[in-house]
Amino acid sequence: MFQMEAGQSGFVGSKVDLPCLFINSIPPVKISQVTWQKVINGKKQNVAIANPSLGVSVAPPFKDRVSFKNPVVRRRTPSLEDTTLTFSSLRLSDEATYICEYTTFPAGNRENTVNLTVYARPLTQMSLSTPTLVARSSNLKTPVATCLSANGKPPGTIRWDTRVRGEATTQEIRNSDGTITVRSDFILVPSKNTHLEKLTCITSYNQETYTDSVTLDIQYEPEVSVEGFDGNWYLDRQNVELTCLTDANPPVSLFQWRMLNGSIPNSVEIRDNVLLFKGPIRYEVGGIYVCDATNSIGTSSAFMEISITEEPLPQVGTGDVFSVLGMLLAVGLILGVAITVLLLNRRKPRGEMDADSYVYL
Repeated sequence: MFQMEAGQSGFVGSKVDLPCLFINSIPPVKISQVTWQKVINGKKQNVAIANPSLGVSVAPPFKDRVSFKNPVVRRRTPSLEDTTLTFSSLRLSDEATYICEYTTFPAGNRENTVNLTVYARPLTQMSLSTPTLVARSSNLKTPVATCLSANGKPPGTIRWDTRVRGEATTQEIRNSDGTITVRSDFILVPSKNTHLEKLTCITSYNQETYTDSVTLDIQYEPEVSVEGFDGNWYLDRQNVELTCLTDANPPVSLFQWRMLNGSIPNSVEIRDNVLLFKGPIRYEVGGIYVCDATNSIGTSSAFMEISITEEPLPQVGTGDVFSVLGMLLAVGLILGVAITVLLLNRRKPRGEMDADSYVYL
C-alpha cells in the first residue's frame, strides 16, 4: 500500500520533497528495490534507485541535486519503507510526472505517481523607451517607458500608476523554456506639461507586488518673454534694462537681441539675456526689441515695444486713489437719487398735484 501526494510544486531554485511511503502489509512483504523514474514524452528515465544489496544510486543528470530524504535509506542495512525524494535547486526542466516503483517479493511491483510543477518568479525591469524624448508640435503618440515582467511561470501582471494622460499596450511573449515575458509600453504625446512627471509600474505575481518608477525628461524649445518696461520710460531716466526670460529644456545656449526696423543704439549694452540702457535715456532708444533664444531643440522669440515720454507719468498715491473712489461714490449716489425722483414724478397723472403743491393766500 502506498502513501503519496498527487502533486507537489516549488519555485525555481527552491527545495521540494516528493513523498513516497510504502505501508507494509500483514504478513509483511520483502522490498527488494525502490526505483524513482521521470516520465518524458511518454518515456521513463531513471532518477534514483535504492537497493538493499547495492545501495543508493542517483542518475548523473540529477546527482548533485537529488537525494533520498530519509537517512536510513542510505545505511548499510537500509529501511526502504520511506523513500521520499528531495529535489534541491529546482529547475524548470524538473517539471514532470514522477513514478515511485517498489519491487517486492512475493507481491511483485507496485507503483504510484506524483506530478511536480515548477514555478518561476519573473524578473521585473522598468526603463525609458528612448534616451531622449522631445516635445513636438504634432500630437504624435510615442512610447515613453517600458515595464517588463520577464520569464515568469505563470506570467505576472502589469499596471501603471501616474497622473499623466496616456495609454498602455501590453503583450505576452512565450519563451522556449516555458516561461512567459509580459511587456507593457506606456504611450503618450510628449509635451512640456509632462516634463518631470513620474511613471510608476506595478507588477504582481503570486500575491506579491513590486513597484518601480521613472521620471520623464521631456526636451522642448524655449518659451520666451521680455520684461523690464514699466510703461514709464522718460527722457533722462537712468538705470533701466530689459531681461529675456526663458523656460527651456535643455537650457538656452544662445541669446540674440535685435531691433525691428533698425539697429540697437550704441548706448545699449548687450549682456547675454539682458539689455542695459546706459546713461540718460533719449528718444532714439524707443522701438521694438526682440529676443531670440535658442537651445538644441529650436529657437523662439519674444518682443517688447519701448516708448519714451518727455516727462514722467503722474504717479497716483494711495491717498489719491481713495479720494477718487470717494468722489465716484458720491457722484453715483447723487445720480441715483435724481433718477429715482424723476421716475416717481413721471408716474403721476397730469393735473394731479400733491397737497403740498397748493399755494395758500
